[in-house]
Amino acid sequence: MDAVLSSPVDRAAAQRAIEHHYDVGNAFYALWLDAGMSYSCALWPEHQHDADLESAQQRKLDYHLAESRALDASRVLDIGCGWGSLLHRLQARSEQLTHATGLTLSAEQASHVRSLGLPGVEVRLENWLDHTPDQPYGAMISIGAFEHFATPDDTVAEKRAKYRRFFEFARDHLQRRGRLSLQTIAYLNLDRSQASEFMEQQIFPNADLPTLPDIVEAASGVMEIVRVRNDRLDYARTCELWAHRLKARRAEAIALVGLDTVKRYERYLQLSSLGFFMGKICLLRLTLQRH
Repeated sequence: MDAVLSSPVDRAAAQRAIEHHYDVGNAFYALWLDAGMSYSCALWPEHQHDADLESAQQRKLDYHLAESRALDASRVLDIGCGWGSLLHRLQARSEQLTHATGLTLSAEQASHVRSLGLPGVEVRLENWLDHTPDQPYGAMISIGAFEHFATPDDTVAEKRAKYRRFFEFARDHLQRRGRLSLQTIAYLNLDRSQASEFMEQQIFPNADLPTLPDIVEAASGVMEIVRVRNDRLDYARTCELWAHRLKARRAEAIALVGLDTVKRYERYLQLSSLGFFMGKICLLRLTLQRH
């Protein structure tokens, strides 16, 4: 099993899959994401779904900073740091931070984060499997990376072994009573055998979603689950707004990446919003603590 988890072939496939989706171009994503380039589910105030996208994305970032207790930590790890929205928010709000590390497999994202020039922030083009810090972290956050840890070819046992290894990584590199704030899309009322071929092949190749039981089983005895929430309607709303913003700047998007790519993303955002709304998939936010 360990050979499957750590093989160069597995890592190379993960790298190619990330590049396929996230290296389409920073300018393209900047057209329809918020100003902070946060490419994950926003957190909408209850009964206030007319709030603007920027404030909802900042609310999401602040939620993870609070759940992980990152603002009280001197060292923080962001696994799957994207375009650096959380690192930027952390650096701006924390008075304790001495060092933060962001991990990504996207060269475009890494370049963007470095261009922000955030003091005390280091971004690495590196898989978490290969990350060996010289000191433990006071807090870890992972938003939207967990979906890429398993593949459609994995058995349930293999998926859970990969997730367990991730939780062991968190446990081994967190300080005593350190916390991990984790956000991931998950299957809800959809069996993995019914997953969209379009999404698996054209949008997120080589990726498979977890279920909540997968996560619970994988974390058992390794990390204590402190809190779980399902915000699927928040993601339905987020995807709906992304689609609306992309439509408003469609001509610019086509000039950047071509009509076929724009059509592919339009379809992907529409299908995603519908999937969350119907409860086929959900958005889990989990707080885990080292035993």
